[in-house]
Amino acid sequence: MATRKEEKARLREARLQAEHREAQAARKRLLLGYGVAGVLTLAVLVGIVVVIASGGGGSGGDTPAAAHIDTTTGSINGVAADSREGTPPPTVHNLDLENAAEEAGCTLRLNLPDEGNSHLKPGAPPPDYHTNPPTSGNHVTTPFQQADGAYAKRPELIEIVHSLEHGRIEIQYAPDLPDADQLALKGVFDDSPSGMLLFPNPDMPYEVAATAWTQLLGCKQYEGAKTLDAIRDFRDQYRGRGPEGQVPINL
Repeated sequence: MATRKEEKARLREARLQAEHREAQAARKRLLLGYGVAGVLTLAVLVGIVVVIASGGGGSGGDTPAAAHIDTTTGSINGVAADSREGTPPPTVHNLDLENAAEEAGCTLRLNLPDEGNSHLKPGAPPPDYHTNPPTSGNHVTTPFQQADGAYAKRPELIEIVHSLEHGRIEIQYAPDLPDADQLALKGVFDDSPSGMLLFPNPDMPYEVAATAWTQLLGCKQYEGAKTLDAIRDFRDQYRGRGPEGQVPINL
């Protein structure tokens, strides 16, 4: 029979072993907690990286390269890019603008009156421009002029008029123009996109038009290579000739 002293020693040993087991269990729970916290922290960091990489911080992400949008020349203003690859244009056959416009059946309206250049707040209603498409007039304040590039929809008029003031050329086409003809115009744009904008215009009286500050080429019908010649001649004559040329054109 165990003595009282031996019984006390046995109980003490049992207590120490129980405390040891509890300490090991607590350590395991602590390490598990650290592991879960580490996984959650890593998940948060990965999520942040993904958001930044995808442009989720409100920047809109990168624009498609095929649209040639240059945000150093203005703002995108929430307008979707035209990322289609254009058809490579044929060689220019007619280098005389007046003659090329006549052969293509286009109307040239040159040296139109300057309708003003006061600045308007973004979202302001457009003035009553005297030409369609407009070629001058009051427009949105800097830096909300539409950036160089190809767009799937027409920007606001006050945005594209300001671009003209900076020497831009704008190629515009009716939205119901056949896709093949749209891609031919896109090819002309792709060939030399600096200082250029391209977009559909549902409200003008032409199938195809090109505008510069106080200059207008309007074509009732698209006539293939003849129209492309007239547009390129117009571009080469008036690109960079706006009253404000501080926005660079890289040719």
